[in-house]
Amino acid sequence: MSTTALVAGLGVAGAALAQPALAAEQGSLEAGQVSDSAAGPIDYTVYLPPGYDDEPDRAYPTVYLLHGRGDTQAAWQQVKGDLDELIVAGDIQPLVVVMPDAPWNDRGSWYTDSLYTGDDAPGTGVPVETALTQDLVAHVDATYRTVPDRAARAVGGYSMGGAGALRFTLAHQDTFSAGIVLSPAAYVPQPPADSSVRDHGAYGVGDALFDADRYTELSYPTALADLDPALPVHLFIVVGDDEWANPDPADATHDIDFESARLYNTARRVPGVTAELRVLDGGHDWEVWQPAFREAIVDVAGRLRTEPVEPWEADLVGSAGDDRAGGIAALPDGGTALAVNLAAAWEGYEPAGATDTLVVRRDADGDEIWRHAVATTADDRAYGVVPGPDGGTIAAGYTRGDLDGQHGGTTHDDGYVVGLTADGDRAWTVQTGDPAAADRFYAVASDGEGGAYVAGYTSGAIGDTPSAGDKDAVLGRVAADGTLRWLRQLGGAGEDKALAVAVAPDGAVYVGGVSGAGMPGTEHRGANDGWVARYTSGGEREWLRALATSESDQVSGLVARSDGSAVAIGHTRGTLGVEAAGDNDVVARAFDRAGDVLWTTQTGTATDDRGVAGVLGVDDQVLLVGTTYGAMGIARGGVDVVTLPLGKDGSAGAVTQLGSRERDGADEWDDANLFAVGASPSGGDGASFALLSGLTYGSPDLASGAGAGDVFVSRVPWEAAPGGPGGDGEIADLVTVTAQSRCLAGRVVVAVRAESTGTIPVDLMIRTDLGEHSAPGVQPGANAYQSFSSRAVSIPAGDVSVSVARAGGAPSGTVMASYPERECG
Repeated sequence: MSTTALVAGLGVAGAALAQPALAAEQGSLEAGQVSDSAAGPIDYTVYLPPGYDDEPDRAYPTVYLLHGRGDTQAAWQQVKGDLDELIVAGDIQPLVVVMPDAPWNDRGSWYTDSLYTGDDAPGTGVPVETALTQDLVAHVDATYRTVPDRAARAVGGYSMGGAGALRFTLAHQDTFSAGIVLSPAAYVPQPPADSSVRDHGAYGVGDALFDADRYTELSYPTALADLDPALPVHLFIVVGDDEWANPDPADATHDIDFESARLYNTARRVPGVTAELRVLDGGHDWEVWQPAFREAIVDVAGRLRTEPVEPWEADLVGSAGDDRAGGIAALPDGGTALAVNLAAAWEGYEPAGATDTLVVRRDADGDEIWRHAVATTADDRAYGVVPGPDGGTIAAGYTRGDLDGQHGGTTHDDGYVVGLTADGDRAWTVQTGDPAAADRFYAVASDGEGGAYVAGYTSGAIGDTPSAGDKDAVLGRVAADGTLRWLRQLGGAGEDKALAVAVAPDGAVYVGGVSGAGMPGTEHRGANDGWVARYTSGGEREWLRALATSESDQVSGLVARSDGSAVAIGHTRGTLGVEAAGDNDVVARAFDRAGDVLWTTQTGTATDDRGVAGVLGVDDQVLLVGTTYGAMGIARGGVDVVTLPLGKDGSAGAVTQLGSRERDGADEWDDANLFAVGASPSGGDGASFALLSGLTYGSPDLASGAGAGDVFVSRVPWEAAPGGPGGDGEIADLVTVTAQSRCLAGRVVVAVRAESTGTIPVDLMIRTDLGEHSAPGVQPGANAYQSFSSRAVSIPAGDVSVSVARAGGAPSGTVMASYPERECG
C-alpha cells in the first residue's frame, strides 16, 4: 500500500477536557504476544484508541514505544491518559501504540542484534533489532487495523529506548518515518568507560562484552552516512537540563544533554532528515519524559500519513550546490522574472563566486528568454525582483563584492539594486552602505513610477543618521534611472531589521520587520517584537506601530490594499488574536491609513507555523503564504508551504498545503526562503492565482532534486472568496452537533461534539446550562469535543447551542442539539 498523506483535521489546538475522558472517549490497553520471532516470544501491550471497535473499516497509524534499561513494557503504560486526552481533544489523530517488552541481555539489550556469545551476561547473542523491526511489526500489521506503510509508522523511546528509537528510525527507513528520541543513551564516538552500554553484550562480539568496531558499526553517525534521502525521516529529540554529569572532565561531552545537542546538530544537516530539539527542566526521569512525550507525539502524529495526497506540481531549478530562491515577478506580457541564488554551475552557467544571483526571464509558457548574472567573485544574493520600466526588471539584495565597479576591496556586505532592460542587459547598478559595516536589502517593491523601494538593515550608519545600536532598519527609494533618491535609517538599541515593503495606491509606502529591543516610540515587550511603519513617498515617517506580545513576534510580509490600508503578515508565539495554538502561530493584522488596527487573524497548529508573504486579490482580499511543521491543511512532510485566503474583514478561508516530504519554504534554521506574487491571466483587477518560489530540500513529483537545496516555482489557484458556499447565514450549515448525557463516577456529565463538515475553518462557542467552552479555528473535517460536569446525580433533558463563525469573524449562525434526562444515583 502506497501512502503519502496525513490525516487532515487534527482538531482544535489547545482544547482540554473538563473531566477525565468518558468511557466512549477512552482507549484500551490489551496484552499481546508474538509467539515466535528471531528473539523468541515477544510480549507487548497495545493501546487501541477511542472508537477503535466502532469503526471497523478504519485503519490507523502506529507508534512503537521502547522502554529504558532495566524497565519493562509497563513503564510506557502511564501515557495512556495522555493519549486519551490528546486524541479526544483533537490534538492528535487516533493511533495504535505498541509497547514491547525487552527482557534480553538482562534488560540491557540496547535493541541491537547482539553478536556476543560469552557467558558473562545472560540472554545475549539475541537478534533483538531484527525481532522488533521485522517480526513484531509484521505481527502488529496482521493483528490490528494498521496502515502497513513507513509513512504511517513511528518509533519512540527513552534512555536506552531513546537510543533504540534512534537506531530503528535511521537504520530502518523502509519501516519507520519518524522517531521520538528522549534522553538517548547514544554516545559519540564511543561510550564513556563507566557506561552500562559496555556491560550487557549489546555491542559485544564473541567473548568480548563490548567491541568498539561493532559499536561504531551500529552508531548513528554510521546510519546517517548510509541514509537514503529518498526515504526522509524526522527526529523529535528531548532531554532534561539536569542530566547526570560525568565526574571525569574528559567525559563531559558524554553527558546526555550534550550528546542530545550533538545528535540534533549532526542529524539536521543530513539530507533526508528533519529534526526538532527541546531541552526541558529536569533530569533523567519521567518528570521530563511525560511532558516530552506529549509534545513529541503531537509533532510526530501530525506527520504520519494514512491516505494519499495530490501530487505537488512545480518546476524545479537548481545546481548541485545549496541554492536559494531570490524572488519572482509577474510581468505584463504574462511572463515572469525569476531570481535564483546559485551555489554551483547550472545549465551552462559557471559561477563567479561562492553564491551568484541569476535573473532568468521566462515567457508565459515557462521557457527561458534570457538570463543575467548579478555576480562578483564574492557572495551575492537577491531578496526580490519586481517589474521595471519599459518591460525591464529590478532586483535587490546584497553583495560582498564590487558590483558597480566602485567598491573594490570591500570586506562587508552592501545593499544593491540593479535595473535590467527588457532584453536582459544591465541598465544601472546601485551599491550602497556603510563601508565599515554590513548592510543588506531584504525586500523590494515597485514604486509605480518605474523605480523601487527597498528595505533591509545596516550595522553602521547611512548618510547623516547615527546608529541607534546594533543593527537598524533601512528604507530607501531608487528612481527608474537608478538614482538613489533617499535612504532612511530607523531603530532602537537592539537588532532591528526591515523584512517587508509595500506601496499603497496613494503613493505612501509601508515597511515592517522585527526589533530586538523595541522600535522608537514603542514599548519593548518580548524577545523580538514585530513592527509596521508608514512613510510618505518623500521618505517622511507618518507613524509606527508594534505587533508585540511578551513572547517573540515578527512581521515578514506586507500587502497594501486599494483603500490605503495594509495587512501585515508574520508569526507570534504569544496571543495577538485568538488563543495561541502553540509554538509559533501565523498572524495577520490590518492597519488603516492612520495606523489603527482594523482586525487581527491568528491561526496555526500545535507546531511551528509562520506567515511569510501575501498577495492582493479582488475586493481587497489577501492570500497569506507561509510555512508549517504541522497540518494546517493536509501535511506533506517536513516543513510545508501553506496558503490561506483572508477576506476583506480578515475571515479565513480553506488552507492549501503543498510541498515535498522534506523541508520546503524555509532553511534548516527555519528562516523563510519563500516569495509570492499575484497574477491574473485576464489582466483584470486582483490576482486569480499566485506564483510561489522558494527553497526545497526535496522535489516536486516527477522531478529530481539537483543538490542540497533547490528552488521551486509553483502556481496556486485562488478562489476569489474565502471558501465555503453562500453567505455568512449558511455557515451554521457546515457544523454538525451531537450531545449526550452520561454517568461518570455517580455524577452526570453532558458531552458535546461539534464537527466541521465544510471547507473552511470555523470558530465555535459551545453553551450548555452547565457552562460554555470556546473552540477557535476548527479545521474542515475536524471536531471540537467538550464535556461539562454536574455535581448532581440527575439532570433533566436540556439543549446545547453552538454559535458558528468563519475563523476570525463575527458569529453568524447557531446550531442546536438536545440531550436526554439522566439519572445516575
